[in-house]
Amino acid sequence: MRSPVTLPGRIGAVLVAGWTALAAAAIPAAAQPSETSNVLRACTPGDYPPYSIRDDAGGYRGVDVDLAQGFAALLGRPLEFVPVTWATLKTDFAERNCDLAVGGISDLPSRRAFADFSITYGTDGKAPITHRANGAAYSTIAEINRPGVRVIANRGGTNEEFARKNFPEAQLTLWPDNLTIFGEVEQGRADVFVTDSVEGRYRVRQHPDLQVLHPEAPFDSFGKVLLVRKNDPVFAALVDAYLATRLATGAVDRLFEQWIGPNASAG
Repeated sequence: MRSPVTLPGRIGAVLVAGWTALAAAAIPAAAQPSETSNVLRACTPGDYPPYSIRDDAGGYRGVDVDLAQGFAALLGRPLEFVPVTWATLKTDFAERNCDLAVGGISDLPSRRAFADFSITYGTDGKAPITHRANGAAYSTIAEINRPGVRVIANRGGTNEEFARKNFPEAQLTLWPDNLTIFGEVEQGRADVFVTDSVEGRYRVRQHPDLQVLHPEAPFDSFGKVLLVRKNDPVFAALVDAYLATRLATGAVDRLFEQWIGPNASAG
């Protein structure tokens, strides 16, 4: 995980003060109840740790979950997570009246058609996950893009898009969710799954027979963002102000350390 900015000392303090003043000025208008509810609604697939994962009790945990909860607290509004899927995110975001979408969302031009984006709060990239018994056999795109290589990808998100674009010669299986897909690789029913390197670093802790290859040097690089409803510049400015303060104070980096750092405590 690499934060997009490093703002130590006085520079960070000045930015925090400026953004905080902007937020304070805008919050009274944004915090007013809408015609139906004052609840802040956040769409999330809830299957993409360490960003957002649904737990056994039906709640949500993760980096984006913590960010959303902090933002709701700043506004003084109750927060409701709205379950969606990656495949239906485009339609669900509007139809389910979501204010935000969270959960490890990548900055893609296709998503700008139905939502606006927050500032980038981190960067990530695609890296291969395979069984430890395979060694470094699937380290490169060329090694994966071969007939007979069984690639698996969860349906509807950037993992499917990446697989279709880069592995046309391989045998591609689309999996309905991002939760049980790792078991397919672990049980030898698929050879490799290419996903975000941050997720890979988290997942191999739960699946010790798996390994994520070169997570420090992924195949590509892209920003991670929160989606916000279109044509609401005041609300978008509030989201950006909040994220900027989290970045400047190192709070985002500390969240990732809790989930994927060497002494990670979240799980």
